[in-house]
Amino acid sequence: QVDLVESGGGSVQAGGSLRLSCAASGRIFSSHGMGWFRQAPGKEREFVASLRWSGNTYYADDVKGRFTISKNSAENTVYLQMNSLKPEDTAVYYCARTRRGYSKMAAEYDSWGQGTQVTVSS
Repeated sequence: QVDLVESGGGSVQAGGSLRLSCAASGRIFSSHGMGWFRQAPGKEREFVASLRWSGNTYYADDVKGRFTISKNSAENTVYLQMNSLKPEDTAVYYCARTRRGYSKMAAEYDSWGQGTQVTVSS
């Protein structure tokens, strides 16, 4: 179990950028993965991006080319840089840890942050 704390959410206009941070307390092993998910009102939680702690990254099709997931291993922090934001990106964004290295499935993540709100206006 690790504790995860997200920050960096806010309100921006379409076309703007935000960078989310996820600080992890506890050891993240190279076999683990970190993911970002989002949940809009009335919708299910959906995969956004993930990163194997060893380095590989994966993205949902609708954020490829706009979002970048990265990490600072020394600070146990994962980032989600979001550019060219669209109103449909509006959601609560969560970071999470999986022991599987990589997964698009929320059920395979065992530690979750509290979420941070991202609102994109047109």
